[in-house]
Amino acid sequence: MGKSSAERRRQVALEMRARREREARNRRITKITVIVAVVLLVAGGIGYLAYLDYRNRNIEGLQEYDGLSRNHVAEDVSYEQSPPVGGDHHAAWQNCGVYDAPLRDVHAVHSLEHGAVWITYRPDLPEEEVAELESLYRAGSYVLVSPYEGEMDAPIVASAWGAQVGVDSADDHRLSSFLRAYERGPQTPEPGASCSGGVNLTEAEIEAMGEDAATEDAETMEQNEG
Repeated sequence: MGKSSAERRRQVALEMRARREREARNRRITKITVIVAVVLLVAGGIGYLAYLDYRNRNIEGLQEYDGLSRNHVAEDVSYEQSPPVGGDHHAAWQNCGVYDAPLRDVHAVHSLEHGAVWITYRPDLPEEEVAELESLYRAGSYVLVSPYEGEMDAPIVASAWGAQVGVDSADDHRLSSFLRAYERGPQTPEPGASCSGGVNLTEAEIEAMGEDAATEDAETMEQNEG
């Protein structure tokens, strides 16, 4: 005998309920899968960023310094490090860019306070090495490149506020790692401060033109920073 109308309705109802349960179970599985994938993606991203930060900051030969003073002074400063990595400095900062002659320390240190990386090299460094160093600067980047006549422990030294590493050649991978880690990095005492609109003269040009050539706007700079 065939099924009664009531039995058929019950059968249809059971099938519909089973289908709804399957669909609900599939939605739960899909939701859980998406959540797990997102969690794994976020965790992986955080882990990768942590790895990059570790790799960038775990630089062989890196020297770090703390307790650096930040007073504005008018006179030259005798720094403990050569080149300096921070300390008292002039109210006028050095414009970021490429220079073919040494800079005045007190202006460059102020740029470090703004997040710049100062790449210095011995004056006798081969021209092709100098050209490679100069290519590390891009318009708008917080990078200074200049020769340095003071004592340096290596032919090339990269300095940021409170951090420094010396290398023997311009193609040393530690330079790019240092730039990634410290150009406008978390060590910057004044994040967001400018690296333009300051001093655009070398030490020799300042000596030739007089101190006023580099410092006539120093009071305005100091007021703007405050």
